[in-house]
Amino acid sequence: MSAIIGTWNLENFCRPLPAGSPPNPNKCAAKDQATYDAKVEALAGVITEIAPDLLGVQEVGSQEALDDLVAKLPGTWHTALSDHPDPRGIRVGVISRWPLTNIQQRTAFPAHLKAVQVEDENIPNSETGEMGRGALAVTVEPTPGHTLDVAVCHLKSKLLTFPGNQHATHDEGLRARYAAYALFRRGAEAVTMRDLADQLLQGDGTNRDVIVLGDLNDGWQAATTQILYGPPGSQMGTGGFEHPDQGDAKRLWNLAPKILEQGGFSRIFEGQHELIDHILISHALLAKFQEVSTGLDKLPTVTEAHPAAPHDKPSDHSPVVAKINL
Repeated sequence: MSAIIGTWNLENFCRPLPAGSPPNPNKCAAKDQATYDAKVEALAGVITEIAPDLLGVQEVGSQEALDDLVAKLPGTWHTALSDHPDPRGIRVGVISRWPLTNIQQRTAFPAHLKAVQVEDENIPNSETGEMGRGALAVTVEPTPGHTLDVAVCHLKSKLLTFPGNQHATHDEGLRARYAAYALFRRGAEAVTMRDLADQLLQGDGTNRDVIVLGDLNDGWQAATTQILYGPPGSQMGTGGFEHPDQGDAKRLWNLAPKILEQGGFSRIFEGQHELIDHILISHALLAKFQEVSTGLDKLPTVTEAHPAAPHDKPSDHSPVVAKINL
């Protein structure tokens, strides 16, 4: 059977604050009920059109919001949501036509990886040993007796937040430090996801069907993204791709080159097209992979100074969806 597996950052998908609540710029909340209802309809319209069997999602504010979304979708759906949101309240989740089992939550960095600096040292909690947004792993059974393990993540953004919750600064030393802190965290989170992938692969990726989905907040050739691949070499488009070796059992392959061949992208940042939302598959799925694409051809542009500027699209990311013969 052909199945559609995808990932989509839903961009601040949160219910509005209760009536009478004071505004809180540090929490994710829709402007009002009408704005929220319109977003639910828009998101449901896109998901219905791409018709996924399983979709990893990012930036979900609550289980109630996810329930609102799946209630608008045709058919029966199963959901799972991370118990570990970031301070704004957004987290990763999964919606699936197949029942979800073996649900795993992951936040802690793996053994031997020390805490990383995320703020200037004079600020409380300037170091962390956990992912900013917890990861999630689930198991599904697309056909009787055949399982698929899927992990979903949302790594640290390249958008910088300076002390006082500011998104801009004229202090170039501060800018440089906070860019490094973001990179430290994104790298550590990539290591954490690689550790989770190792658990799912069990050193047998030539036989085990494993997929890692998510907003990695970097391109497919970025150092942080490549941490997830495992043993170097053999990625699509390289000379080693057609030559099996002992590393195949532990590798993950990014489908990004197939998207880039089509001119695809998943976000526009400062006017530049980027592919930062990724689908990675184990060796066992390479022969079963059929096609991959991005779901939206028109997106609003994100800017460093105004990362949450309003727009009329369902999200500032495009869904990335793959068809795989399961």
